[in-house]
Amino acid sequence: MSENNHRPCFHREDGVLFCEGVSLLELSRRLEQTTYVYSRARIERNYLAYEEALADVPHAICYAMKANSTAGVLQVLARLGAGVDTVSGGEIARALRAGFRPEKIVYSGVGKTAREITFALKAGIGCFNIESEPELERINRIATELGVRAPISIRCNPDVDPKTHPYISTGLKNNKFGIAIADVEDIYLRAANMPGIEVKGIDAHIGSQITEIQPYLDSVHRLLDTMSALRDKGLVLHHLDMGGGLGIQYRPEDQPPTPQTLLRPVRRMMEERGFGDAVLMVEPGRSIVGDAGLMLTQVEYIKQSETRNFCIVDGAMTDLIRPALYSAWMDIVPVVERHDAAPLVMDVVGPVCESSDFLGRARELAVREGDWIAVCDAGAYGASMASRYNSRMLPMEVMIDGERVLPLRTPDTFDEMVSGEVLLEL
Repeated sequence: MSENNHRPCFHREDGVLFCEGVSLLELSRRLEQTTYVYSRARIERNYLAYEEALADVPHAICYAMKANSTAGVLQVLARLGAGVDTVSGGEIARALRAGFRPEKIVYSGVGKTAREITFALKAGIGCFNIESEPELERINRIATELGVRAPISIRCNPDVDPKTHPYISTGLKNNKFGIAIADVEDIYLRAANMPGIEVKGIDAHIGSQITEIQPYLDSVHRLLDTMSALRDKGLVLHHLDMGGGLGIQYRPEDQPPTPQTLLRPVRRMMEERGFGDAVLMVEPGRSIVGDAGLMLTQVEYIKQSETRNFCIVDGAMTDLIRPALYSAWMDIVPVVERHDAAPLVMDVVGPVCESSDFLGRARELAVREGDWIAVCDAGAYGASMASRYNSRMLPMEVMIDGERVLPLRTPDTFDEMVSGEVLLEL
């Protein structure tokens, strides 16, 4: 847990859950819908842990905004001087709106459209992470037509097993991401002679929720081999982007390394291979915002049956899809600890018409109808993956800054939900 004036950002006082200086009991009384709550202090502390780990070497920390792209969250990181890793034209637009400098924007993603590439080039972003040869050729053509040079690195697929869920593994040879590392040397040399291309660095991203160091070291080792081979042929790369994916502690047995523990051996490897002056780039997302947020939702019914018990809540897979999509385990706790209700083992489920709509299986909770519960460590891949399936409203989001509650979005409405739809004249 992060500390703010020697007090954890999420903590209990007399059995009531607090975020920084705000009682979540008092906050829940003002809420009318499922709401994400973020701690500004925790976000800042998590980001600064990376800055401290890289303070004495050339570096760039590019927040992976797919983890949480809410404007207020982005603003906090932009004000700290962060860069940002984006994967769509929409994310680039969000980053610019939130105050990120264009030269600190990295653009990844396997399906960049001509329209998105043109937008990114005109915005003057810092680097394109190239995912395929056809993409390289498209970017070269568009940049040449615009009379500019596109700064690029090639995303290498190092065929490294990150030992995580297969849906969030991205660095194996059977994944859709990047170019096989065995093939990149010739592509780099060709790119260096393209009129619309400026070769800047090398990139890899092997997955998400990684809790071991060795997969990163294996990946970086292969990137450094490629950098050395290119240097021998006269092409010097100026940065090494090792990607992101560092995990957080969802369960007690999860023991992810700290940024310092992860990056110290990476820095040593770069120095030993003669690349100590190259910029070391990282793209953390979950490890900055994951444990900085939780989701508050209200208990609607307690349903007991012969075989299973259900805690039916307002929150659903439309608000938080990780449990349904990945069978992800997230801690669920009551906002107020009850001593007047017996604990009951229940599945915590939502109202969506899918059997996969659950937030937790077989959880022991002492709650009653009308109580509020918190799904912990929900700051990453929560609100950013929310949907309106079943015509449900999007969740609210607020940021806690000391004792202040800062709304991050206006409440969703039915009129907004259907505003882009056209009724036919039949």
